[in-house]
Amino acid sequence: MKLTWENIDLDSIGFSVTAAPDPGTLMRILVVEDEPDLRHALARAVRDAGYAVDVADNGEDGLFNAENTDYDAIILDVMLPKLDGWEVLARLRKSKKTPVLMLTARDQSRDRVRGLDTGADDYVVKPFDLPELFARLRALIRRSAGKTSNVLVIGDVVIHTAARNVSRRGQAVELTAREYALVEFLALHRGELVTRTTLYEHLFDEDDATLSNLLDVHVSNIRKKLGHDFIVTRRGHGYCIE
Repeated sequence: MKLTWENIDLDSIGFSVTAAPDPGTLMRILVVEDEPDLRHALARAVRDAGYAVDVADNGEDGLFNAENTDYDAIILDVMLPKLDGWEVLARLRKSKKTPVLMLTARDQSRDRVRGLDTGADDYVVKPFDLPELFARLRALIRRSAGKTSNVLVIGDVVIHTAARNVSRRGQAVELTAREYALVEFLALHRGELVTRTTLYEHLFDEDDATLSNLLDVHVSNIRKKLGHDFIVTRRGHGYCIE
């Protein structure tokens, strides 16, 4: 059965769902949570919201993944076996600036202060509201790319990252989830050459079976909708939006 917001039983594990976020952005997120029901439900919910997801059930594996994969953001629980979330974060910050959203049942002010001082970018206390969690993730990803606005304008194309839609010359453009993900990722890195390897890492999770020409197909479809010159190909290297 296809996962929908209606058939996820999240109340028993501390979720409060007030609205379903629209599918769209396919950034790559790491979820590090040791409680099985919560980990599985959160990963499915994040994936259903349009993100590629990797998971870890302990601090050591979470740190290994975080150090060896370029994630767009990490959801990190504090109370973890092997290494707790604070230790994972402290070690990660020696080598990477990946945005980290800490997730915990602790609601003491000193715990939030400790997390932020250790290098967390944001902090959510269980039980939490899923749309708020996704909004915070999007904000973290925008800030890490140096974008504070949720509206990106590129020529006659306007990208609304909060609503996750695209218009051209004032007219809405229908994009698939992965087409939108590719457009947003390149737009957030406008002017930078993004390699094919990087795009595959950020657009697909570790369980996806992909074809070698899949990016070329997406780029071709996007050009038909947003203009031939919207995405520039650097042969042998990758793509960029100039």
